[in-house]
Amino acid sequence: MDWIKNEILKGREILKKDWDLTEKVESDLSKGIKRPPFEKPFEQGSFLIELPARENLKPFDISLWEAIFNRRSKRKYTEDFLNIDELAFLLLATNGVKKITPNVVFKTVPSGGAMHPIETYLIINRVKDLERKDITKGLYRYLPIEHKLLLEKSYYEGMIEDFDDALNNQFWGAAAYFVWTAIPYRMEYKYTVVSHKMIAIEAGHICQNLYLAVQAIGCGTCGIAAYSQKKMYKFLGIDGNDEFTIYCAPIGKVNQ
Repeated sequence: MDWIKNEILKGREILKKDWDLTEKVESDLSKGIKRPPFEKPFEQGSFLIELPARENLKPFDISLWEAIFNRRSKRKYTEDFLNIDELAFLLLATNGVKKITPNVVFKTVPSGGAMHPIETYLIINRVKDLERKDITKGLYRYLPIEHKLLLEKSYYEGMIEDFDDALNNQFWGAAAYFVWTAIPYRMEYKYTVVSHKMIAIEAGHICQNLYLAVQAIGCGTCGIAAYSQKKMYKFLGIDGNDEFTIYCAPIGKVNQ
């Protein structure tokens, strides 16, 4: 059908965007417009969970070689809990801040122009706080600059089922679920018409880091792109235009 062919061709055009196009379009950066914030804002007084700092995490005994060659998608998880050190490690590996300057944030994943358009949401199902008690189930957002979790939506009866519906029934009993959204203007601010190709590439950088990192803590993951966009927008409470879901991945302990 013609409309299917047209959709396929439109998708190809996004991936084929030529870098020369950026020289023909004046960006907001070149206009002197203020840069968008490094991180999606949140209300002061929100419920936050402080995560263990990088220097307080013990090194994991696994080589890069092992992580690369043991990497595989896994969809079956045990009922074991993650602990908060393990969760902090995964967040640092996928969206952690290494250094902040007035104009640049350097993270553990590469980003064109250090624009970092991706936000990390977490659906927590089974995570232990080593010092206090289990972390309350619910929807959280990772604040990489503060290295804290922000509670976005408190747990309610049927929450996991609602999320599973948005995932097209791919929750698989995970201990936690990463959902990555894109805030496209962060990239468009500098790279205009080629931004969307770059955002897709950067989602891949992040998920690949997750695939490698889970090898160190006896966990598995599986990158998921086959979810319902509209249902995911509703679940996360985002508008689907200035912020939209781009990738997901479950996390859970696996039998070795």
